[in-house]
Amino acid sequence: MNQGNQNTGVYEPQGRMDQPPNVITTKDLAYLTDAMSWELLAMKKCRQYASFCTDPELQQMIDGVGQMHQKHYNKLLQYVQSNPNQKYLQ
Repeated sequence: MNQGNQNTGVYEPQGRMDQPPNVITTKDLAYLTDAMSWELLAMKKCRQYASFCTDPELQQMIDGVGQMHQKHYNKLLQYVQSNPNQKYLQ
């Protein structure tokens, strides 16, 4: 009996992508733009809050979180800039 067509109650995505698509749709670009804005804002807030800290250990932790957000921002930017449809960014 073919179990692939039965509803097991568990979500199983069809055709999972191993690589992102070669095309960024307008909607994808909106999501990426939002994500980049959030990462940039989080990075700036961490930088500001770390400057307020008097505890060096806490300051270092906040700086680390800020660096993580900066890496995420840079990864998203790198992906968008390397995409063939980067004309949407201009």
